[in-house]
Amino acid sequence: MAALIKLRHMPIIQKSVWNHLTKNSRCISTSKKNSDSATTECKTEDKNWVSYGFDYDSKEEDTNAHHSAFFFSVSLCLVFGGFCWAYAPDVHMRDWAQREAYIELHRREKAGLPPIDPNYVNPKTVKLPSEDELCDVEIII
Repeated sequence: MAALIKLRHMPIIQKSVWNHLTKNSRCISTSKKNSDSATTECKTEDKNWVSYGFDYDSKEEDTNAHHSAFFFSVSLCLVFGGFCWAYAPDVHMRDWAQREAYIELHRREKAGLPPIDPNYVNPKTVKLPSEDELCDVEIII
């Protein structure tokens, strides 16, 4: 956002577009003596004004750029982005896996089986090596 605001400071854009859109006011003094007070129609800027970093010359443009930057970053990015993130579909299928686990637990309880079977694989289908094939291999359980 700051890049878009600072884009208008480029010389090509200033010469072609920006000077036609902004109204430049210049203070003209009509008094002949320096001690005379001249009435001018210039807009007085706040002397204690500290820029937000978007525009160092105009307080109004700097404030407008500051407010628009924070509106886009906070309101649109954080609020709308958080809303999209919170209500996005479950792409990793976490909810599906939990629902399937509850369905499987309910099925096992209805059938009178334990929730988790100690023999996940049928022991009759597992072929273990004989004592001769193991020889002197240390078995750690």
